[in-house]
Amino acid sequence: MTGPPEVQLEYAFTITLEFGDIETLPDLTRGFARGALYLKGGEVSGPRLNGRVLGGSGGDWAEFRPDGTVATDARYMIEADDGTHILMRNRGFLWGRTPDVMPRMREWMFGDGPQVDDSEFYLRAAPSFEVGPGPHDWLTRHVIVGIGSRQRLGNTFRYHAIL
Repeated sequence: MTGPPEVQLEYAFTITLEFGDIETLPDLTRGFARGALYLKGGEVSGPRLNGRVLGGSGGDWAEFRPDGTVATDARYMIEADDGTHILMRNRGFLWGRTPDVMPRMREWMFGDGPQVDDSEFYLRAAPSFEVGPGPHDWLTRHVIVGIGSRQRLGNTFRYHAIL
């Protein structure tokens, strides 16, 4: 009897997102705060998918947990270069590798603080997709993982399909 194959990743595409307006619901009765971050747009490029993120098509409704973790829940529309619309739901986590990272990240994002290096935080996502039959329906049959990088006004994720 043989075991399952080793995990193999195939780079599929990169998405660079540009953030728009942000709203916050602090101190919710469920014990955390929630933020709504709306997207202005973005670019999609790579060997398996190219196109753009449609501005105004969605955003991220993140939970700011008491343990310092941000649980992300983003939904937005991608328009592939061939005109196909693809709905993407991106769930993941952002947390600092040391206790001082998230406060410094907030100061960087919303104040005059210095940039926080990618090595100081964990930003990962596991998206799912909705698309009609055609050249992009491979997205609905693969587990995809994203490794993120933060910029002051957006995020960049490199997505890999697990083969």
